Amino acid sequence: MRIDDSNVIYLDHNATTPVAPEVVEAMIPYLRSEFGNPSSDHVFGRRARQALDEARASVASLIGAEPDEVIFTSGGTEANNLAIRGSASAAPSTRDRIVTSTVEHPATSAPLALLGASGWRLTRVPVAGSG
Repeated sequence: MRIDDSNVIYLDHNATTPVAPEVVEAMIPYLRSEFGNPSSDHVFGRRARQALDEARASVASLIGAEPDEVIFTSGGTEANNLAIRGSASAAPSTRDRIVTSTVEHPATSAPLALLGASGWRLTRVPVAGSG
């Protein structure tokens, strides 16, 4: 049975969102023919590395950062893990407490649980009915 989606309004842009047309156009060569692994030393890898470095520099310029401060991830879960676990590993040894809410997405609560199991004290703050 086909669902009539002509009147559907998509409200889950936190999960995924359409790709901007100019991003699609910029990506087409790397989806069709320039698909090398940027960590490889062959010609395809070097081309991909150059494109990745240029993209990193462009993003850095847009946000006032240095290119080596820009990290691309495959999505939100990977980014959350990197931010949470990276921040914890960079924290001074005198810090051992993390405060979070009780309504976090698993992409946030799972790395926090790992930190809790390794000795970090987790404080989970409840959320009121009004948010």
